[in-house]
Amino acid sequence: MSTAADPYDTGSTPGEVLADLLPASRVRDIVLVAGGAALTGVAAQLAVPVPGSPVPVTGQTFAALLVGTALGAGRGFLSLAVYALVGLAGVPWFAEGSHGVSPTFGYIIGMMLAATLVGALARRGADRTVLRMAGTMLLGEAVIYAIGVPYLSAATELSPTEAVAAGFTPFLIGDALKAALAMGLLPTAWKLVKR
Repeated sequence: MSTAADPYDTGSTPGEVLADLLPASRVRDIVLVAGGAALTGVAAQLAVPVPGSPVPVTGQTFAALLVGTALGAGRGFLSLAVYALVGLAGVPWFAEGSHGVSPTFGYIIGMMLAATLVGALARRGADRTVLRMAGTMLLGEAVIYAIGVPYLSAATELSPTEAVAAGFTPFLIGDALKAALAMGLLPTAWKLVKR
């Protein structure tokens, strides 16, 4: 009985994320965590204000989900925790060069949890195919909004309905585009690694 090649087989060990393909060391992990935090901080500066909303469109959520997926749950969470702590300490690298606690800080908390979730899913192979990656990104974005929107409502005078209108609805198209980019990026990276 012949066996057909599995089109989803990347030649990697189950349970690996992209970062695991680098030689293991404590220095590697520190550099990856710091690099993930820095990437998120730089991506947060790609910001476009949304009229009528205190929440801008940024590259921050995409970076946070990419960091979690590529680094895995533990390093992904640590990267976003470093990002949050450094911003709380006064470094102006939150969206639009802000820092400290703001009405949008709930999204940053959500990003820490989302990076952990997508990193855990990546260890189970969720970053290996286009469809699995789409689902992974959508779940990660759902976690960000599940924390960010109620926080926005609580931190401002917006009702829950107004918070959804200001902090969720305007971002659906952009999030779909970010998910599409990730759908191509990570599975392609695994295919290149296989070669």
